Amino acid sequence: MTVAEKKTARWFLVVPQWWKQAFRYAGPERHVLLLGAKSTLAAALAWTVSFYFLEAQSPAFAPFSAVTIMYVTVYQSVAQALRYVGAVVVGVAAQAALAYLTGPDLLTFVLVTVIALAIGRSRLLGVQGPQVATAAFFAFAAYSSAADNSERLAQLGQIVLLVVIGCAIGIVVTVVLAPPLRYRSAEYGVRSLARELYDLTSDVYPALRDGAPDAETTGRWRQSAARLDGLIADARAGLNNAKESVPYNPRRLLKRHHGPISFRGYEAVLNAVERTLHQLASLVRSLDQWKQEENDYEYHHFLNRYAAFLEAVSETALLLSTTDEKELRQQTDELTDLVGEAQTRRREVTDEALSQRLPLSDPTRPYGVLVVEATRLMEEIEYTNDTLCSLVEGQATS
Repeated sequence: MTVAEKKTARWFLVVPQWWKQAFRYAGPERHVLLLGAKSTLAAALAWTVSFYFLEAQSPAFAPFSAVTIMYVTVYQSVAQALRYVGAVVVGVAAQAALAYLTGPDLLTFVLVTVIALAIGRSRLLGVQGPQVATAAFFAFAAYSSAADNSERLAQLGQIVLLVVIGCAIGIVVTVVLAPPLRYRSAEYGVRSLARELYDLTSDVYPALRDGAPDAETTGRWRQSAARLDGLIADARAGLNNAKESVPYNPRRLLKRHHGPISFRGYEAVLNAVERTLHQLASLVRSLDQWKQEENDYEYHHFLNRYAAFLEAVSETALLLSTTDEKELRQQTDELTDLVGEAQTRRREVTDEALSQRLPLSDPTRPYGVLVVEATRLMEEIEYTNDTLCSLVEGQATS
């Protein structure tokens, strides 16, 4: 079988599975399918209005605009529509002003391009900045082909009108056709991040009970820690998407969504777990410096105490991986108990290091660094608990 035949066979296997997942489960596949359907409907409606009802000379502006501002959340669609309309108006206005002063010649086109590209870099327009130049180019073409000034103004006004119509239709379709409330994306992101904390600590503490870890083991831990930045970014993106899915969303008015909608609980856990993961990554790097057996000091009991501490940390991470904002009060009670247990185990680490007279101040040995890392990790866990407890108290008084 050739490479092309293999790719074709793989395509016939993957595509039906993709469609099956899109129809059966509420996941990325369904969101892609829904966004495509909404974009198609918005484009068709915009074309119908611009071509059949307005009989516009450039009807494609309306469906193009409708598709351009089509985002998953209502908030993003509205925000991008405002930026897009602003970009088009600025581009058309810049072209009209220069062309009126100097005429529609090559020099004017160059000046329009330079000005439009400069304006398009404005942070206020965001990702719609390049549309300033695009609108200016189309406006210049319409301006140049018109016979007189009145026709030119009519052409430019029609471009702006078609863009507004397209954006309005796109927003209406976004609002009416199943706009998602992405509670699960926030929940999944925070839980998956806490689960990574649990998995990494659960991998570390059993190995410490067997003695000093070898280079291969610590290297595996460092690889796991290196992935954390990407996972943190994904979790934060999921939380931001969940926040953006609420404003202007009519589904929040349904009976099951009555009451205040807040993601403060998830955000507090995410921030705290993020710092804890960074601290755990630092701890893993310290363990990676332990390359061989130590013969000058008795450290096995110390490592056992350290393993017990990390096991207690993993239990708190396991609880955080089941975070539910509606059950925070019960979960914070359980978390407080687990944090108290972890603090006890952390003290045992320090006491064991002192009782064995380990060289905590010797920078060439890992003991002092590990004690400091345990203290810092414990501080982050306590801060996580304090943050959630404060949140629960705030909810009770509000």
